[in-house]
Amino acid sequence: MKRAALAAKIDHTALGPTTTADDVTRVVSEATEAGMNVCIPPCYLDSVASDAPDALTVATVIGFPHGHADPEIKREAGSVAWKAGADELDVVCNVGRLKAGEADAVADELGAVVASVPIPVKVIIEAGLLTDDEKHRACEVAVDADADMLKTSTGFADGEPGGATVAAVELMADYLPVKASGGIGDYETAMTMIEAGAERIGASGGLAILDGAPS
Repeated sequence: MKRAALAAKIDHTALGPTTTADDVTRVVSEATEAGMNVCIPPCYLDSVASDAPDALTVATVIGFPHGHADPEIKREAGSVAWKAGADELDVVCNVGRLKAGEADAVADELGAVVASVPIPVKVIIEAGLLTDDEKHRACEVAVDADADMLKTSTGFADGEPGGATVAAVELMADYLPVKASGGIGDYETAMTMIEAGAERIGASGGLAILDGAPS
């Protein structure tokens, strides 16, 4: 895949626990120059949205990284993020409730977030923490919530094996468009995920991925 086409599929990311305003400024500048999107913490949305070019898609995260926020707080956080300038939301589902069999509660929570904003919502299912049956259930929940996309992982879950995998992407792509995220640091890995069915790549090393792409 040519560099420009691949760039449009990458959410260039700064979401670590020590992320500063300078880090966000850097990834926004890099993404703008290369034609990527960005995914940044919600606390920096105001400063980015006021200066970002119209062509830049700005995503942020809700309930990150473990998905345990109260459902009403998630809904309100999504609304606040949209009003602050977010173009997309990446929402962490409550994996504990999903694994406990409370799929209806998870669907209601996610559906409330989706209904509160007029922008695309991706549901992060933390695929590395789920059995295949639980992955299917998580995908069904996201569909029931009217989400726009599924995302494999946050990259920050304790014990999560390897972030995005081909198997997870292939399974999830049967339900909704997929954003593969977690452990993708080079062109070859990104293309492997795209060939498996991913339509978006989430990575802190967006420039490193593009360095391997043909011009």
